[in-house]
Amino acid sequence: MAACIFCKIIKGEIPSFKLFESEKVFAFLDIQPLSHGHSLIIPKHHGEKLTDIPDDQLSEILSVTKRIAAASGATDYNILQNNGRIAHQEVGHVHFHMIPKPNAEEGLGIGWPAKKTDMDVLKRLGEEIKAKM
Repeated sequence: MAACIFCKIIKGEIPSFKLFESEKVFAFLDIQPLSHGHSLIIPKHHGEKLTDIPDDQLSEILSVTKRIAAASGATDYNILQNNGRIAHQEVGHVHFHMIPKPNAEEGLGIGWPAKKTDMDVLKRLGEEIKAKM
């Protein structure tokens, strides 16, 4: 996609602090990091949401993310991937964040507003999802 900032980074039209590149994956340091070592790992195939990316184009993502986490020296970290604006996706190209969490102040801060569950409703939902897979 011509206007996609990540596609431009992949093509070298916008500079980045590249950490890794292969035929399918590009990884670089985030320029607005939440902590030291915050990195972005992206498929070279353009797609806005995870469901837009062919499986074969995702085959290296987790292993590259894991290697960057290990190489950064992070002992505690978050792996984050958002889909859609209301889910906090800022760039319309699938990307995974590796965000080191060195202490309580730095890194990703999240809330987890868990809700009470009706087990019968949860069972039906599980059956519906399974049937569609």
